[in-house]
Amino acid sequence: MTNDVLLLFAGLFILILGGDFLVKGSTNLALRMRISPLVVGLTVVAFGTSSPELLVSINAALSGSDDLTMGNVIGSNICNLALVLGVSAIIRPIRVNSDSIKIDWPMTMGSSVLLYFLVREGLLKSFEGILFIMLLVSYTVFVIRKSRRENHKIMSADDSESSKKQSSKHLVRDIVFIVLGCIGLFYGSDWFVEGGKGLALQFGVEERVIGITVLALGTSLPELVTASIASFKDQTDLALGNLMGSNIFNILSILGITSIIKEIQVSDVILNTDMIWMLGITLLILPMMVHKREVGRYEGTVLLLVYGYYTFKVLSTGTNVF
Repeated sequence: MTNDVLLLFAGLFILILGGDFLVKGSTNLALRMRISPLVVGLTVVAFGTSSPELLVSINAALSGSDDLTMGNVIGSNICNLALVLGVSAIIRPIRVNSDSIKIDWPMTMGSSVLLYFLVREGLLKSFEGILFIMLLVSYTVFVIRKSRRENHKIMSADDSESSKKQSSKHLVRDIVFIVLGCIGLFYGSDWFVEGGKGLALQFGVEERVIGITVLALGTSLPELVTASIASFKDQTDLALGNLMGSNIFNILSILGITSIIKEIQVSDVILNTDMIWMLGITLLILPMMVHKREVGRYEGTVLLLVYGYYTFKVLSTGTNVF
């Protein structure tokens, strides 16, 4: 048990360092590549913070623990939009970009709805995983091109040569920050998950509950750390983009890649309870985003209460979470 506790604390420490590096590097890179911080959050940061879920899901699927695979992804998406967004909004109210409402939220909701209908027969097949990857590539290319076009239009015409040289000078440093950040998030989350899973198994908790709670919270720590740091630094576009981008990546990338490697069985309880909660929470944040174009501290508190209730019901009843 002592080793598991040490892994928990070591993982959390590495996560904090990794989150700080990732926010620094990705924000600077956005300015140099003429891409908005929101898009960087939806792509670079989202992919980096979703890497723990990918590793856990593939390992769980290959070992025959499909409830861990699906529970990890669904639980992480719930955690991102309830716990992480709630904490970030309480730290600093999150400004909502119009593209988040018109493009990113519909893509997040659409991915969730698509997953729900595809797995209603109890199986996520390989060709459906290929469809997910194709959708992810198309979406990523679209948002990057759109951002570059818009930023190019508003750039000052007298962008001096000296500023370009200064930009190139620090490009390598920013890339190093991003790489170190992703590595820190990857290993920090892996250590945290291993420690948490070891502790949970000692209490005889079933796989789905471990996936929905311990693994989901552990693999969502990169998003929590990154979004919290971004909020403290008043880079809330990056925080919101990271969360929605992470949910999109969790479904399209993680479940896509994992199901291509091995088809994933989906239990009735995950389909009929946990996925419904994921869809409901995703729907809940839309009026929060639209109202005053800001997710404030009141909305953040509501999201934390929703997450607390859901987690309590999962831990206390196992199957009935309504």
